[in-house]
Amino acid sequence: MRNFLIVLLLISNFVMSGETFSNTNQTSFDSERSFGDFLKWRVTRKEPKTVQIETSDQWKQLGEQSKNYAVWIGHSTYLLNNGDLTIVTDPVFSKRASPFSWAGPKRLIAPAISLEELPDIDVITVSHNHYDHLDIASLKTLHKLNPKALFLVSKGDMDLLVRSGIKNVTEFLWWENIEVKNTMFTFTPNQHWSARGFRDRNKSLWGGWFMQSLGYSTYHAGDTGYSADFKETRTRLGSPDFAMIPIGGYNPRWFMSYHHVKPSESIQIAKDLGVSKSFGMHWGTFILTDEDILEPAQLIDQELKRLSLPEDFFRTPKPGELLSLTLN
Repeated sequence: MRNFLIVLLLISNFVMSGETFSNTNQTSFDSERSFGDFLKWRVTRKEPKTVQIETSDQWKQLGEQSKNYAVWIGHSTYLLNNGDLTIVTDPVFSKRASPFSWAGPKRLIAPAISLEELPDIDVITVSHNHYDHLDIASLKTLHKLNPKALFLVSKGDMDLLVRSGIKNVTEFLWWENIEVKNTMFTFTPNQHWSARGFRDRNKSLWGGWFMQSLGYSTYHAGDTGYSADFKETRTRLGSPDFAMIPIGGYNPRWFMSYHHVKPSESIQIAKDLGVSKSFGMHWGTFILTDEDILEPAQLIDQELKRLSLPEDFFRTPKPGELLSLTLN
């Protein structure tokens, strides 16, 4: 039953219907991978053993006056404060990354901070509409708890939120932006795809969020394969001071490489961006692909040593760990 449901969900990748978006190099996932490739992966895959990554309760040190911090809540969800705004990225707090409450990829660890424990939120950003990044139940609860919060989503996804009763939603094409309390939010391209059902593949956009505040800039890369988009982001917007970059979801490479970076490519993205400090995400929360659960962080450490880069150039924080967003 579990494998049948995964096939049912992911078959949408290969169903065409109407006008769609493509990546900046004019390719798309379906042009690079076939449905036969998908079936080959599903039939031959060996899921990793279930283990739990270590978590932290440092976030409990936060107070009402706390500013300039980041906390990895799990997967691609970060809690950020840049001195003017409190932001949540790709909020997924549900037990499963799935349209079903009873089936689909299940969390290995609980969110480091529950929805009810979050501080007041000003802005919620969403990178794309895959279920492990756009969770309607979490967004609805955030809207209920923070009725004045702004929801920034990719082009094509606004209607999904509005139909769910969520207000204050704005959608963006690549390079479009909005200023909120001294912070400029710019939606930037990466290499990925979108789909939530059988007939909506690539009908909404995907990307990352570059957030330029008065003191420094932060960047959430979304979900992505390696591409020239990160050098272009640096050319157009400058180098971010802090970046959140995916490190998991990459095996088997013959199938995943187009839309999910491996750890060495994650570090290359940080170098392409010219970032000062990077933090890992998109690992250790759901079993979505075939690599061992702990492997992404281990490979990041190995690559840093191979390149003689300092440990704080690219960190893999624990969920709940309190990270300082201050420039030395």
